[in-house]
Amino acid sequence: MDLKNLGLCEISRLLENNEVSSKEITELFLKQIKNTGEKTNAFITLCAEYALERAEEADKKRKIGEKGRFLGVPLAIKDNICTEGIRTTCASKILHNFVPPYNATVIERLKVSGAVFLGKTNMDEFAMGSSNETSYFGPVKNPWDFERIPGGSSGGSAAAVSAMEAPAAL
Repeated sequence: MDLKNLGLCEISRLLENNEVSSKEITELFLKQIKNTGEKTNAFITLCAEYALERAEEADKKRKIGEKGRFLGVPLAIKDNICTEGIRTTCASKILHNFVPPYNATVIERLKVSGAVFLGKTNMDEFAMGSSNETSYFGPVKNPWDFERIPGGSSGGSAAAVSAMEAPAAL
C-alpha cells in the first residue's frame, strides 16, 4: 500500500485501526518533502523534528486507547496562521523571523486533537494575490507542470497536497 497516495480520511482510518503508526506516516511525508520540496517550493518552514515528536506522542496516546479523527494525522499549515513557537512569516520579508507567542484558534483545536504539523506552506505575501508568485521566499510551482503556478493565495498548501508532501493542508 502506497501510504502517501492516501487521503486524510484513509490515513485517519489506518491510524484508528492501528494498521500504521503516526511516526511511520509522518516520516513518509517528510521524505517526500525532502524529495520534491525544492521543485515545488511549497513549504517556507519545515518542522521535521517537531512533527516527529508530535507523531510519537500520538502513537503513545493510541497505545493507551485514546482515539480521535486527527490524532497522529500529519497536516501542512498555511504560513499566515499563527503557530506558537513556529515561525510564521506570511511569506513576507518583514516577518521573515516572526515567531508568534500564541496559536490561532484552529491550530489550538488541531493541536488538542493530536494533529501533527509538518510545516508552514508558502503563499502570496500576506495572502494578497491569486497566483502564488509574490512570496518573499520565491514562487510556488505547480507539481504537475513546473512551468505553471498552482494559483490562489494558498498555492503552497495546494502544491503540498498535490505533490503528496502532505495528506491535507489548511
